[in-house]
Amino acid sequence: MKPSLSLLTLCLLLGACGTPAERPDSGIVPPSSWQSPHTDNATRNNRQWWTQFGSPQLDQLIQQARSGSFDLAAAMARVRQAQAETVVAGGSLLPEVQAGLNANRQKLLRGSGYSQLDADSSNKAVDYFDANLSASYEIDFWGGQRATRDSAQFGLKASEFDQATVELTLLSGVASGYAQTLSLREQSRIAALNLTNAQNVLQLVQTRFDAGSATALELAQQKSLVAAQQRQLPLVQQQAQDALISLATLLGQPVQQLTLAQERFDQLSWPTIGAGLPSDLLSRRPDIARAEAQLSAAQADVTVARAAMLPTVTLSAELGSGADRAADLLRSPFYNLTAGLLAPVFNNGRLGAERDKATARQEELLEIYRGAIINGFADVEKALNSIRGLDEQRQWQGEELNQAQTAFSIAQSRYQAGAEDLLTVLETQRTLYAAQDLNVQLRLARLQASIALYKALGGGWQVL
Repeated sequence: MKPSLSLLTLCLLLGACGTPAERPDSGIVPPSSWQSPHTDNATRNNRQWWTQFGSPQLDQLIQQARSGSFDLAAAMARVRQAQAETVVAGGSLLPEVQAGLNANRQKLLRGSGYSQLDADSSNKAVDYFDANLSASYEIDFWGGQRATRDSAQFGLKASEFDQATVELTLLSGVASGYAQTLSLREQSRIAALNLTNAQNVLQLVQTRFDAGSATALELAQQKSLVAAQQRQLPLVQQQAQDALISLATLLGQPVQQLTLAQERFDQLSWPTIGAGLPSDLLSRRPDIARAEAQLSAAQADVTVARAAMLPTVTLSAELGSGADRAADLLRSPFYNLTAGLLAPVFNNGRLGAERDKATARQEELLEIYRGAIINGFADVEKALNSIRGLDEQRQWQGEELNQAQTAFSIAQSRYQAGAEDLLTVLETQRTLYAAQDLNVQLRLARLQASIALYKALGGGWQVL
């Protein structure tokens, strides 16, 4: 008994001294700085980043999405599955103990019985009772059991990082969808104002036509412009309703239950966001952390596959007792110690193929990890580049809008006084409407670029 216990203790010590898995190396050297212009001294605290847009309604929508999104709830369920898998994978590192209790009755119904039966014609009923306590343990000489546990733990981390990725994608989608909904409502308001404006000009043209100072061609041209404005209004209203439906879907509720406050589009503001250093991105984005955890799990799976090709040693111990009567069950105790060696001899290349498969999977995930890093750098660069370009466009577009407003006012006054033809009024009308509509689109694009930058930087997520 003592030698067996000493061997078991030695095996446990060997298992405890296993070398922890090293963090995988992608082989990619991050650039020293971002190529796109950015503000270095801006704040880098992106926790609850959505509050930086100054919208209480957006804050409320974010909370609704967190509690109502089915995609996020599914990701949380996947984390719970991974937690259970780690318990299953770690179970083989310690001995497995089982207890059993059996009661047997064998009775001869007729005849004299035969040699395989305990019962015969003189003793037609035989009772038997037994109880046992058994323990078994597989010695983890090659680290396969530890690697199985490590793989499950890295899989759990990957699931947790995946949940964070789903949440970040969800929240950025809600913020972008809300901004789009408000922008389309603003475009609907502008379209309605331009329709009213075109109808006012039509009344002026109609008055001049009735007085004989305007031609039928000028009247038809203005009527065509009014019809075009009337057609544009329901189109923008339809797009606004579609955006609202999409937003409700992200919140996990039908659109009938979604009620938005009367918040103006120009109330949304964007902050100055600090991008930090490219090297910081590796610990700020959950999708990169997920790819890294998946690669670590694949490395552990290679160790598992290699260990399966080597011999295994199993120790087992059993303590039991049996009797013909239940009252005498514990009066005949016994124990049984067993040590077994099992080595693969021929499996038609199956174990080697499993090892090759695990190795190829590791190589695949290494490339995915590298791709996640490069894509992360690209996402930040694109967002910074969009912010710079949109800020420049908005600066000049503001001047374009002011001049278009002035030109239309002058053309309308001159036409009313008979000093300008209708063609000039029509052209300035179209230019003004296009400038107003573009102003809203550029503002929406600027808001979405800030949201994209927050998402590209990982939001407020950081690995613990």
